[in-house]
This record gives sequence, structure tokens and C-alpha cells, in this order.
Amino acid sequence: MRTQLQLADHARAGDDDTRLSEVFSALADPVRRAILGRLEGGDFLVSEIAAAFTISLQAVSKHIQVLVRAGLVTQERTGRISRCRLDAGPIFDAAVWLNRYSKYWQDQFNLLAVALEDIERRRMGKPPAGGRRTSRRGGPARKNIRK
Repeated sequence: MRTQLQLADHARAGDDDTRLSEVFSALADPVRRAILGRLEGGDFLVSEIAAAFTISLQAVSKHIQVLVRAGLVTQERTGRISRCRLDAGPIFDAAVWLNRYSKYWQDQFNLLAVALEDIERRRMGKPPAGGRRTSRRGGPARKNIRK
């Protein structure tokens, strides 16, 4: 039977997963990424943001609402005027999640570097790193010596 603390942790993890999914979904659209890029320069009215796009004000407003739901944009309304501001916190959370896989990619780059070094050594006629040449079967290479 789960304790209250375990249930709370599970619910919080579910909330974090949901938020992360919303962030990645919001970032998947190039228009929304462009809106975020525009908001890097400060706070803007929705109409100011929309002026930079060839789509309608209503379409830009819908994109902004997706960004708001993902927590990437905060909106302040004063009557009919809506001012938007970037909130980069969820982007940081997504970056932390992605960074978990950096070890995998670093290992892949290291393997590529070793392979490229080996190719270059062979091209230059030098033995592979680690000293002795090996035969195709994996054992030490034997030279044919005529007596």
C-alpha cells in the first residue's frame, strides 16, 4: 500500500510530466518559437507581436494562449489590452530534462573521434592507437618473412 507521501510524489511527477509535455508541444510550432524569440526583447502587446507575422491577430492570439498554458508566457490584461512577457523557467526545466541525454551524445562523439583518428592513422600508414597492429581476426598481425 502506498503512503500519502509516495502518492504526493507520484502526483507531482505526473504534473511535471504534463508540464514538460505542454512545453515541448508549445515549442514544436515555429510560429510559437518566433513569438518567444520576439518576447526576449521585453514585454509586448499582442497587437505588437502580431504585427511581425503574416497570420491574423486571432491566430497569433491562439498561439499565445498555447504558450500561456505551457507556462512560457505570462499575460496581463487591462481592459481589452493584453501585454505578454516571456517566462523562461519552463524552458530551463526542458533543458534540464534534455541534458540527461548529453552523456549519450558525448559518448557517440567520442566514438566518432576515435574512428576518425583510426581512419587518419591508416591513411598515413601508422599503426592504430594502442600500439600493435592486429589481424582481421583480432590477433596480432604476422609479417610474412622470407628466409
